[in-house]
Amino acid sequence: MTTVEDVIQTLDLAPHPEGGYYRRTYCNAENPSDRGLASSIYYLIEQQSFALWHRVDADELWFWHAGAPAIIEYGEETVADASYTMGPDLASGQKPQLIIPKHKWQRVRSTGDWSLFSSVVTPGFLFETLDLHIEGRPAGQ
Repeated sequence: MTTVEDVIQTLDLAPHPEGGYYRRTYCNAENPSDRGLASSIYYLIEQQSFALWHRVDADELWFWHAGAPAIIEYGEETVADASYTMGPDLASGQKPQLIIPKHKWQRVRSTGDWSLFSSVVTPGFLFETLDLHIEGRPAGQ
């Protein structure tokens, strides 16, 4: 049985500001500080806790890889307009891929010990475009 610690170590993941762990795996920009046309990360969330509500100014494609199914919520505000379960059980309505349109607030949580994804952002992700919603602080600030 693979443990969350095994996955974090094997994939060389580091803590992510919105919660969970990540590692950037691709950016087609010649200079890593440039945006580029697309970028990709591994992202792992654990122990049934939601990542922070966040949004970016680019479309984000999520791909579920391993671990427990996960719930992704997104909407115009930090309230879920839509909720999807990502995972391997297609017969029960789970999906292995999901597209979150740019500027939509989103968050994810694992339904079990951990869930592993890849995320592709196009155009490429820059941390300065990440908008985190912190409780008690107005969204977008």
